[in-house]
Amino acid sequence: QVQLVESGGGSVQAGGSLRLSCAASVRTFRNYAMGWFRQAPGKEREVVATITTSGNTNYAVSVEGRFTINRDNTKNSVYLQMNSLKPGDTAVYYCKADILRLGVPYEYWGQGTQVTVSS
Repeated sequence: QVQLVESGGGSVQAGGSLRLSCAASVRTFRNYAMGWFRQAPGKEREVVATITTSGNTNYAVSVEGRFTINRDNTKNSVYLQMNSLKPGDTAVYYCKADILRLGVPYEYWGQGTQVTVSS
């Protein structure tokens, strides 16, 4: 069973920065594609950024140029650096891990960390 633990959330003013961390309790972290998602009150969960096992990244249009995802396989961790934060970035942020085992996809989610951006 894979466990993901997010940290680094908090409250900041618009224009500020936060760095989210997600630590995975798994031996073969390098084999998992990782991603950050968020869910604002009354809205559906949406993808923020993803990173493949080889380090390729993708971002939601709304965060491109402001957020950076990276991973450290030696620490079984993925990070989300968030700069120039806006009130619209307020949400619970979730870490997700994906892997294919014998052609079957598996996904794992963290418990989420709250990010609140005030104007």
